[in-house]
Amino acid sequence: MTHRASRLSEHMDYDMYACMHQNPKQKIRRVTSNLPADLLEEACRVSGAGVTETLTQGLCLVKRGAALTKASRLRGRLKLDVDLRVSRERPRR
Repeated sequence: MTHRASRLSEHMDYDMYACMHQNPKQKIRRVTSNLPADLLEEACRVSGAGVTETLTQGLCLVKRGAALTKASRLRGRLKLDVDLRVSRERPRR
């Protein structure tokens, strides 16, 4: 795995953790669903987590995808004036 892929994976892991543990007092809803067994087994194997954690990660990805779609619709509509040197908070080499 490349360094960039590793960093992306770590970021996604953090996002999933944050998504799953945002509010300790959040309501938990018990659901029953008919899922393809091979898909669920493969997803659990890939995630290295149990069924609940794997499904929660998948739901977080769906939520994240919707936010990304919404943000991408704003492309070209926002006029930003950003000074990259100042925003990076470090001197340029």
